[in-house]
Amino acid sequence: MAPWPSRPWTAARRRTMTAGAAALASALLLAGCGSSDGGGAGGPEGVRLVSQGKLTTCTNVPYEPFQFKQGQEVVGFDVDIVDLAAKRLGVPQEIIDIDFAAIKSGAALNSNRCDLAAAGMTITPDREKNLAFSVPYFDATQALMAKKGSGVTALADVKAKGLTLGAQASTTGLEHARQQGFDPIEFADSPKELLGLQTGQADVIIQDYAVVATWLKKPEVAAKFELVANLNTGEQYGIGMKKGNTALKKVVDEVIKQARADGTYDKIYQKWIGTVPSPSPAGT
Repeated sequence: MAPWPSRPWTAARRRTMTAGAAALASALLLAGCGSSDGGGAGGPEGVRLVSQGKLTTCTNVPYEPFQFKQGQEVVGFDVDIVDLAAKRLGVPQEIIDIDFAAIKSGAALNSNRCDLAAAGMTITPDREKNLAFSVPYFDATQALMAKKGSGVTALADVKAKGLTLGAQASTTGLEHARQQGFDPIEFADSPKELLGLQTGQADVIIQDYAVVATWLKKPEVAAKFELVANLNTGEQYGIGMKKGNTALKKVVDEVIKQARADGTYDKIYQKWIGTVPSPSPAGT
């Protein structure tokens, strides 16, 4: 594939807003924007952006390898996927870091805080009541992580051994554990969940496999902890958008499909995660 032409949306110029700054920006946008499907004036391909001249993404940082900070810049798998849509629209991507609960509920999108949400977010029927999702762009499974030598190989072992299970709040991992009869300790974000395991607040944690695999690439983590079970929950991630925002959904769907077709998706996958599964992750 030919390289994208040089434009002002380069990663070095991608900006990140704190939740406080985002709230202020949101208030200003809401005061000046009355559109039901977005904010500003009509843009490229009929897409209406909440802030003119940029594609605003809501996410929850960190959730490595999907979105996390390198210095002052937010990078990751999801960031690169959304950059494809930003390039298509000819604008830079701007990232707002907010609580995941506000993302999955649709509150951030429905209040015109952002154009789309990319946060390693599984498509579920409950979330589809509040959001419009893109075509799936990533297949996900859950995994269990524990101290080496725990003897745990399945969720049933956690219960049988009387161990404490931890999970990240507002996630499908937490929901899956509850469906299996657990009442996990909830951690606000993935770093706190890992810290909870490291400090003994939880004996075992449940988290998306790709996140666990990324943690275990760090020698200080891999020295003491290991992946003890992979739970095939059949999940798929999608980019969330405000219901009715058909123009933006069309663009996002098309760039994901094109990236799969021309090899761009595989390059992004290899960059942030590793070897692309064969066949490539579903979601066409």
